[in-house]
Amino acid sequence: MIMLSGWGNYPVARAQLLAPRNEAELQTLISGNSSVIARGNGRAYGDSAIGLPATLHMRHFNRMISFDAETGQLVAESGVLLGDIISAFLPCGWFPAVVPGTKFVTLGGAIAADVHGKNHHKEGSFRNCLDWVDVMGPDGTLRRCSAQENSELFGWTAGGMGLTGIIVRAAIRLRAVPSAWIRQQTQPAANLDAAIELFERSASATYSVAWIDCLSEGSTLGRSLVMLGEHAELQDLSAQQAATPYAIASAKTRQVPPVFPSFFLNRFSVRAFNSAYYWAGARKAGMLIADWNRYFFPLDALLGWNRIYGRKGFAQFQCVLPLDSARRGLRGLLQAISAAGQGSFLAVLKRLGPQDSPFSFPMEGYTLALDFPVNPRSLALMEDLDRITIAHGGRFYLAKDSRMHADTLRTADPRAAGFTGMRQSSGLHPSFQSAQSQRLSL
Repeated sequence: MIMLSGWGNYPVARAQLLAPRNEAELQTLISGNSSVIARGNGRAYGDSAIGLPATLHMRHFNRMISFDAETGQLVAESGVLLGDIISAFLPCGWFPAVVPGTKFVTLGGAIAADVHGKNHHKEGSFRNCLDWVDVMGPDGTLRRCSAQENSELFGWTAGGMGLTGIIVRAAIRLRAVPSAWIRQQTQPAANLDAAIELFERSASATYSVAWIDCLSEGSTLGRSLVMLGEHAELQDLSAQQAATPYAIASAKTRQVPPVFPSFFLNRFSVRAFNSAYYWAGARKAGMLIADWNRYFFPLDALLGWNRIYGRKGFAQFQCVLPLDSARRGLRGLLQAISAAGQGSFLAVLKRLGPQDSPFSFPMEGYTLALDFPVNPRSLALMEDLDRITIAHGGRFYLAKDSRMHADTLRTADPRAAGFTGMRQSSGLHPSFQSAQSQRLSL
């Protein structure tokens, strides 16, 4: 038994960590334990990849099996990291069609969370590039699921947080790209309304994301830096870059100390950082050619950044608000955060597009994500943010959740009842359970 946590280092639970090496061992472990859950690289923020009593670490399922250079279809095992896929295929002109904010997530984790990226408004979530997935059920049987075969299980598995069975392998489609560079345009927005107007005017951009100052007030409430992106063409590059357009430069990284003094994070330091970051970004507004690491995965350059929040860890709040109430809801959230003085320096705003799926997070509207150090004041604030989100028709991202109540989930997302009913009728409960699923009565 060891102590396990997610990326937020909160909560922490004692669990048995088992690492099957092949499908036969996986079958044995599923049948030999009352309940299990799969764990990839531990990048879910909370307790969704902690199984009580048993957690199955899928690190040995890490092979890439085949690739079709005509269609871009990659078949790989669930423990393969998205970063490994990029390292292997970007030099050949291919890139994942959808990536989250870190490349250190596994293929299985990306499917289970149905991750979304900066292009959701145009190209949807990870399920949109998923051709099929092999899922091992409670009886040890491996079922291939796709839109045509075992389609109901396929629908629930993408976004099902590992609660529909163990994802063993999958086929995804990569996209052909003209280079390893991104043409990035940064535009400052003086307040929330201006940021939303920029997003709406930039709907044709392939990628869009905003850093948002969550502690600004009054006429500057929600001031942001909106960053648009396109895969750079050869004519966008310098002669040196164009000569080797797929060359991957070594990413410069820094390491956060094992113990970071949490007192550095307070309302004064976070407010000062937010103000300085906004004005520095505003002064550098305009077009630049950024490497893919810098645009898609800026936090990956700071290894162990989760330790910045101290020993008690951090919790992330991420909601999505429907389009018709997003402005009002976001204004209410930002006003509550600013009034509480519990701001985050890692606040992200994105525009999401339409999505029809059984239990995935996205809906058409705006998603706001913020990190808070775990303490009584921030936990109380997040409950207030829950209520504001629900009042405006929003819902919450389970891949980031570490502290939500079961009744909060059900009030925000009536689909939870259908998901729980499916698990009961299909015999998936109690074979597949996580600490999160127990906490949320899923």
